[in-house]
Amino acid sequence: MAGREEYNFHKSAQDLINQFSVVIRTAHIHDTNNIAVTLAVDKLVKIINTQIRQENNINLTLKGEFFYSNDYRIRYSLEFLSNFDFLIGEFKKRELGSVIFNREVGPEDVKAFIQAFIVSASSETPYDSIREGVSGVGGISVDRLKKIVEEDFLDMRKMIKKTYFNAVSYSRGIINKIKSGEKVNIKKAKRIIESMVDHILEEEQILLGMTAIKNYDDYTYYHSVNVSILSIALGQRLGLSRKLLTELGMAALFHDIGKMEIPSEVLNKPTNFTDDDWAIIKKHPVWGVKALLKLKKLDDITIRAAVVAFEHHQHVDYSGYPRVRKRLELDLFSRIVCFADQYDAMTSARVYSRIPMSPDKALSIMMERYGTQLDPLLFKFFINMIGVFPIGTLVMLDSKELGLVYESNQLFLSRPRILIITDSKGKKVDSHVVDLAAKNADGEYLYSIIKTMDPGKYKINLAEYLL
Repeated sequence: MAGREEYNFHKSAQDLINQFSVVIRTAHIHDTNNIAVTLAVDKLVKIINTQIRQENNINLTLKGEFFYSNDYRIRYSLEFLSNFDFLIGEFKKRELGSVIFNREVGPEDVKAFIQAFIVSASSETPYDSIREGVSGVGGISVDRLKKIVEEDFLDMRKMIKKTYFNAVSYSRGIINKIKSGEKVNIKKAKRIIESMVDHILEEEQILLGMTAIKNYDDYTYYHSVNVSILSIALGQRLGLSRKLLTELGMAALFHDIGKMEIPSEVLNKPTNFTDDDWAIIKKHPVWGVKALLKLKKLDDITIRAAVVAFEHHQHVDYSGYPRVRKRLELDLFSRIVCFADQYDAMTSARVYSRIPMSPDKALSIMMERYGTQLDPLLFKFFINMIGVFPIGTLVMLDSKELGLVYESNQLFLSRPRILIITDSKGKKVDSHVVDLAAKNADGEYLYSIIKTMDPGKYKINLAEYLL
C-alpha cells in the first residue's frame, strides 16, 4: 500500500469504528427507528459502502486489544480513544470476533444488525444470539472471538526478542565500523527497523516491554534501540504511515551516533561531569550530523536522521543545545525522539548513575518539563502509550504481593496487568499474571497498587522476568 493510499485506508477504517461505536451508543438509549439512530445509521452506511467500493469487502476483526480491517491493524488517536475502547468492550461481551460486510448495505440491513447486536447482550449465549439475529441479513455476517493461543503468544515473544537483540548487535557493529573509518551501508538497519515497525503494529506491548531491559555495560547500543522502539510506538499513536514509522525508527536509531567522538574517559566518567566535560558532550549533535552525512548512501532518510541528531537536545523552548541563531520549528521526528531519549536515559543505569530511576519517577520529571522542554501535545500521547505505571515498574499490591507491570491497559491506565513475583511475605513464587481491571461479583477490584518500589533494593533482574 502506498503512503497516501495507506493513510486514506486507515482514516476510513478509523471513521468506520468511530461511527460504529456512535450507532451502538445511540441504539442503547433510543429505539432503532428513532431519528437519532436513523441519522447515525445513515452515516455508517455511507462509510461502509464507500469502503466496499474500494476494497470489495470489509472484515472488521478484534484481536487482543486492537481492531483490524482486512488484516491491517487500525491505529487510533486520542480523539477516538473512548469510542474504540467502548466498541472493544461491546465485542468482548458478545464473544464477537468479526463483522464481515460482503457487499454494499442499506440502512435497514444495518438496523437489523444493530437490533441483533443490542438484544444479544442479555442472552446467556450472546454470540449465538447475534449470529442467529443476522442470519437473514444480506451482506452481513459474524465470526466468533478467537482466543490468543498461548503457544502462538510465546512464539511471537521469541520472534520479537530475536529482532530486538539483532538490532542491538547491529547498533554495536555499525558504531564500531564508523569508529574504525569503514564505510557502512544502512540497508540492513532499514530491514531491522521495518521488522520492529511490523511488531509494533502487531504486538506493541511485547516490544515496548523489551525496552525495560537495560544493559549497564552496553548502554549506548541498548539505548539506541530502545529510543527507536519508543519513537516508533509514539509515531504509531500519532497515526504515521508504515513508511514514515520506518524513517522515524531509522532516525531514532542513529540519534546519538555523534557520541562515538566523545573521548571514553569523558563518556565513561564515574563521577559528575565538569563544565569542560559538558562542553565536549554538547558537541555530539554536530558530530552526529557529520557522521551521518559521511555514510555510503546519502538519501532522504539519512538527511532526516541528521536533522534529528542535530535537534534532539534543543527542546521545544530552545533551552537545550546546540544553540542556533535562527529558531526554526523543530522537526516532528526530533520532538518524538526527545521523549524517547529522555525517558530511556533516566530509566537506565549509567557509569555515573548506577541506580536507574524508576519509570514512574522519570514520568513525573518529564511532566515538570511539559510545555518547556517537551511538546505538550505529544506528551499526552506519550503518557497514554507508556501508562501511569510503565512496563517494568515494581509495585506492591494491596495483597502485599510484589509484582512487575507486565502490560499496560489502554482503557484504564492506572490498572495494568501485573506479573506477581513474591507472595505477601516476600517469598519468591512461580510468576503469574493478574489483571488489575478484574473485579469480583460485587464489582470490587480484586487487586490494587499501593505503591511503587525500587527493584534495585530487592535485587530484581527485570530481564529474568520480562524475557
